Amino acid sequence: MGRLEGQVAVITGAGSGIGRAAAVEFAREGARIVAADLRGADDTIEQLGTEAEAVTVDVTRYDQVEKMLRTAVDRFGRVDLLYNNAGIPQSFTPFEESTDELFDRIFDVNVKGVFYGCRAVVPHMKRQGGGVILNTASTAGIRPRPGLAVYNASKGAVITLTKSLAAELAPFRIRVVSICPVATETPMLSTFLGEHEIEDARKRFIATVPWGRLNKPEDIARAAAFLASADAEMVTGTAFEVDGGRDI
Repeated sequence: MGRLEGQVAVITGAGSGIGRAAAVEFAREGARIVAADLRGADDTIEQLGTEAEAVTVDVTRYDQVEKMLRTAVDRFGRVDLLYNNAGIPQSFTPFEESTDELFDRIFDVNVKGVFYGCRAVVPHMKRQGGGVILNTASTAGIRPRPGLAVYNASKGAVITLTKSLAAELAPFRIRVVSICPVATETPMLSTFLGEHEIEDARKRFIATVPWGRLNKPEDIARAAAFLASADAEMVTGTAFEVDGGRDI
């Protein structure tokens, strides 16, 4: 029996990268999946071999986030796990060149998207007697890099929101954990490292990771499956680093 046998997991950003890997891993551990993505997630659920539903969701729209969770409850009867994974990167930008549009876009997706997911799911979890919320943050929220001030701040906000909710929701048996990956081999990596001379940028970044490589989506997915499971019952409020030692 898998660690998530019979549970219902809703995952945003599930169309690719970390979200898709998490959907595959959670399904392997026995969960039923609602895979949500701005561009849809039909390709993801075709890989799962379990009961699953794909939904198209813009996490910056609260009405769509609520509908996503209603879909899970209508289809499966409950929501045991919400993984707020959808997010966007920032390309290198000197701070004084950061625009209102850049700030609003990154905070709308990376912070408000997490806030909306948490706000919408908490009533469901309180009614059913508990649950787990995982929020994708980043090592950038712990060890910021120059030129990414807005992105760094957005991930720091997710970490603090997670801690706040963990303290407030523990009496309701709701655990809340942020996951902090180092740079990961996903379609967003080129934006993070820069479109030009990406291989040189990759080598320079890897040199800062003691373990000697970047994350694979599966690294984060396996960590998320552990955090979602009963094996992690005493883990809440933590900024869980999956970073090969970068934040040491």
